[in-house]
Amino acid sequence: MIVVVMGVSGSGKTTIGKRLAQRLGCVFLDGDDFHPPGNVAKMAAGTPLTDADRWPWLEGLNENLKEKEHAVLACSALKQSYRDVLARDLPRCAFVFLNGSFELIRSRLDERRHRYMPASLLESQFTALEPPAHAIDVDVTQPPEQCVAAIVAQLA
Repeated sequence: MIVVVMGVSGSGKTTIGKRLAQRLGCVFLDGDDFHPPGNVAKMAAGTPLTDADRWPWLEGLNENLKEKEHAVLACSALKQSYRDVLARDLPRCAFVFLNGSFELIRSRLDERRHRYMPASLLESQFTALEPPAHAIDVDVTQPPEQCVAAIVAQLA
């Protein structure tokens, strides 16, 4: 099974995704590691990515996932169209939505420094976010271990 842990920057995708992959005994992939240099430069400059910027990245992630039997991917996957590309031709793909308020996520971003994603882009991510209709919805006010336990229970 492929599990995509999705949400805005600062929602806990990497933290929860790594722990989930460990718990499930599978590989963890961070979507941030697959962005082409142009996307990274754009985000580092505080410019939100466009759909045109994202399509090749999403297609590449999908191709990578098709090579895996089991994996956890951390990826913003903010729009349904993005999730459709990620899940294309994957027989078993589940989405986990890390759900938190703008205020909570902003406070987390204020406390950390991402290698290229500035906190100034958070508002654009919330604007673009289309909460998934069919996903495991996780309240990120809980500690990471509780989030992982809730995800595992719902995957079972």
